[in-house]
Amino acid sequence: MAGLYIHIPFCKSRCIYCAFYSTTLLAQRQQYVEALCTEIATSDKRRAAGTDISTIYLGGGTPSQLTTTQLQQVFEAIYQHFNVTPDAEITIEANPDDVTEEWAKGLALLPVNRVSMGAQTFDDKRLRWLHRRHTASQVAMAVERLRQWGINNISIDLMYGFPAETLQDWERDIDAALALNVEHLSAYCLMVEEGSELFRRIETGAERFELSEETERKMYERLIDRLTEGGYEHYEISNFARKGYRSRHNSSYWNDTPYIGIGAAAHSYDGRRRMWNVADLSEYIRRTQEGLSATEDSEEITGWTRYNDRVTVALRTREGLDLRQLTEEERQYCMTTARRFLDDGLLQLEDHHLHLTRRGLFVSDMVMSELMNV
Repeated sequence: MAGLYIHIPFCKSRCIYCAFYSTTLLAQRQQYVEALCTEIATSDKRRAAGTDISTIYLGGGTPSQLTTTQLQQVFEAIYQHFNVTPDAEITIEANPDDVTEEWAKGLALLPVNRVSMGAQTFDDKRLRWLHRRHTASQVAMAVERLRQWGINNISIDLMYGFPAETLQDWERDIDAALALNVEHLSAYCLMVEEGSELFRRIETGAERFELSEETERKMYERLIDRLTEGGYEHYEISNFARKGYRSRHNSSYWNDTPYIGIGAAAHSYDGRRRMWNVADLSEYIRRTQEGLSATEDSEEITGWTRYNDRVTVALRTREGLDLRQLTEEERQYCMTTARRFLDDGLLQLEDHHLHLTRRGLFVSDMVMSELMNV
């Protein structure tokens, strides 16, 4: 089995925290859709996969900026050139304000069975600061509309760690999220990513804020407590799901499942090699039109690089790192390095799996960094 990722880079406007490849050149949407279909039909990644597609994920950018007619064109190409399993999880990211009655009705005619929406916060002032286009009330409207048109697997993204945000503010956002009763929730602390508008603002002194580690820790603890009490499984550092509703596509990134990336800036992994497409809309379109490969570069994943990758993704999950998948040398190195974290109660060893404890979650980056062999 393999996953299929389709990158849709279009955004009506850019959020200040985003560093993903995106563009506001909406006039080129149809041209880009045609380029996607060409890459789907001609890419050697299809042969490299050599297996069925069990998950499809349309990410961005803002995939809901495509019309349902354009989305239909993409899906027709996918189903023509890939063997998609009947029970495939098929996700599209959407902005709440894009989920109009007409768009939701059109979505019901597509094979999509999961929608991931960026709610981020239920505070309208903070949404404006983020340059989000939607309002808090539009999130609930979008969820209700999707339900009416048969989407019964909905995920929302939340963000915490805003300037001057209090623990009580965060509690209100959690309350609002729980009230939606969605199947899946991802929550992230606001990060200042290089290349984002927020990064540029801070660099120039136009924006200044700092969240204390203690406040961030308390917010994360409250998140875990409230969501687990609400019936969600904390199955990955930033992800929570109702029983049976883990993100199958994202899980493929964490359990070493191959995936195929289509579109500008999309990444692929075949089990041995990572590849990535050119991160430029015009260049991507030109290459596909001229029958050239969209791949910009690749790297072989061997030896300790593969070990380091496994450590950094597997330890993010509830199950943790399966030591049986390591070589004897890797296993000895890992356990020798992990000993002090086991003694300190940051890691736990159960049934051949090394996983973070509740305390370890708060220092996960440090633990994973120490376990790597660099």
